[in-house]
Amino acid sequence: MKVYPKCLNPKHSEFDITCETKVSKFIEERKPSLIIHTAALTGINQCETNRELAWKTNYLGTMNLVKACEKFSEDCYFVYISTACVFYGDRGNYSESDLPYPKNYYSLTKLLGESAVKSSSLEDWLIIRTNFVSREKWPYPSAFVDRFGTYLFADDLAEAIREVLEKRMKGTLHVCGEEKLSMFELAKITTPEVRPMTLKEYNGPPLTVDMSLVSERIKHFKLKRSHNTDSNFRSGFRIFH
Repeated sequence: MKVYPKCLNPKHSEFDITCETKVSKFIEERKPSLIIHTAALTGINQCETNRELAWKTNYLGTMNLVKACEKFSEDCYFVYISTACVFYGDRGNYSESDLPYPKNYYSLTKLLGESAVKSSSLEDWLIIRTNFVSREKWPYPSAFVDRFGTYLFADDLAEAIREVLEKRMKGTLHVCGEEKLSMFELAKITTPEVRPMTLKEYNGPPLTVDMSLVSERIKHFKLKRSHNTDSNFRSGFRIFH
């Protein structure tokens, strides 16, 4: 919203993407020229325990948007924000040409969302795989020293997305940081008192261990460790795994 201050930003109450009727009506009335689809259920545990909601949100919700655009706004530039977690995570440094292999239900539903976009009749679409966090205090007391990613902060990512969209890129694209960091290293940037933990201490659904991405198509972006006064976004975003 800071990058595109004039864009429509419908709240969940007025635009529930799981409701095909609401989605169709909204798209028919407004006929958007650009959609940046960020709506998702991102909690790995939540997606495992409420698979129906994850399926409805991440897959069917995306399908509803795609179908509405096909019917009412076929020239729309459709941008789907996906995740590095579509990959298995055993080696890292995944490029756009690597084969996805989801490790948990969240990852599966996001990959199916990608499939909904790719199999559509829309000609102007872009899938962005990334992983990012808010530039805020780390929301947990600990962070993994042995789980890795090429992270960006949300404000960095928003600027990177704008740069990519100005080039009207299509297909699948990895928008990633130039540094591979552990979650602990990342958390310490905003929360020096965060404690280290290892995956041996974790008890939950399988996790994508190495989420690091590389891009064959564009430069990698810089993770800015300090606030930029021109893009100091106090985002309410959660961690997007």
